[in-house]
Amino acid sequence: MIRRTLFGLVCVSVWGLALPAFAQADPNLLRSTAPDRSAKLAAAAKVEGALTLYTSIAEKDLKPLIEPFEKKYGVKVSTWRASGDSVMNRTLNETKAKRYTVDVVHAGAVELEVLHREKMLQAVASPHFAELMPGSVPAHKEYATTIYSMWVQAYNTGAVKKADLPKTYQDLLDPKWKGRLGYEVENIDWFVTVVQSMGEAKGLQFFRDLASTNGISVRKGHTNLTNMVAAGEVPVALTVYNYMPEQLKKKGAPIDWTVLQPAVVRGNAVGVMKNAKNPAAAALFMDYLLGEGQQAYADLEYLPANTKIANSLRNYKMLVVDPEESLDRREKWRKLYDEIIMRGAK
Repeated sequence: MIRRTLFGLVCVSVWGLALPAFAQADPNLLRSTAPDRSAKLAAAAKVEGALTLYTSIAEKDLKPLIEPFEKKYGVKVSTWRASGDSVMNRTLNETKAKRYTVDVVHAGAVELEVLHREKMLQAVASPHFAELMPGSVPAHKEYATTIYSMWVQAYNTGAVKKADLPKTYQDLLDPKWKGRLGYEVENIDWFVTVVQSMGEAKGLQFFRDLASTNGISVRKGHTNLTNMVAAGEVPVALTVYNYMPEQLKKKGAPIDWTVLQPAVVRGNAVGVMKNAKNPAAAALFMDYLLGEGQQAYADLEYLPANTKIANSLRNYKMLVVDPEESLDRREKWRKLYDEIIMRGAK
């Protein structure tokens, strides 16, 4: 009887210690705009001590992003990394099975919009929202764009002279590009945004002409396609992210890049799960990625969403992929994409 009573008192004591952390990390704190929000969030996050992140950010870029956060706030970040689609699907499947493993999701804005529509995210009021590029925060505030990945045209400097590079999309129809153009297989959003920028009828005809006259070599994986350009296997890649050829160029690879304007950019966003086990740590990490962590993104050659971080990529005229358009008319665009790009692939 005495042992059972003592055990019960210990349990009560342990739960009593844990309760304040959960109380501080309620949704009201995450959505608070009070001046002491950040301090309270940091304190609650330290008590939680850890968070789990699912992300599509390149594996090699995770350490310089995460380590400073862990050291400053005393919160351990466990990661699972995969493609944006895989991150989204795993999150959807686990949540529907009531396995609440992940606290924070960082993937494409389109994938985060899917999680929002499935009512799996919660609204957060980060003090950094006002610093972000226009359109970075949807009205529901359940996710926010951290970086914009700009699709650029990478080329092998040994195979293509800078003076010969296309200056407009129409220049791609020149016969000199026949059999020399590479394309990443999943870049339907780039295709859709370019088509719409030209006017749908004109844009679709442009891609039909491009596929039928010069051909498009479809490859899987942005990193793979970038490496193939550096190796000379693909002279020009139409759709790789700006930081990929830039990083290889700095290592001495025979690769460079240009931008056909308007450039198409795709947002990568971060959101806190509604059933996060570590909500304070998750919200604090979201704040960090939108604020202090933005310089780390810039150092890795990404385009930071926070306008306080200077970046030359903002000098380009840009078109931002619309997550809602991508989802609402996905069936239509997928059919056209398969018909024009995939069937026309050489």
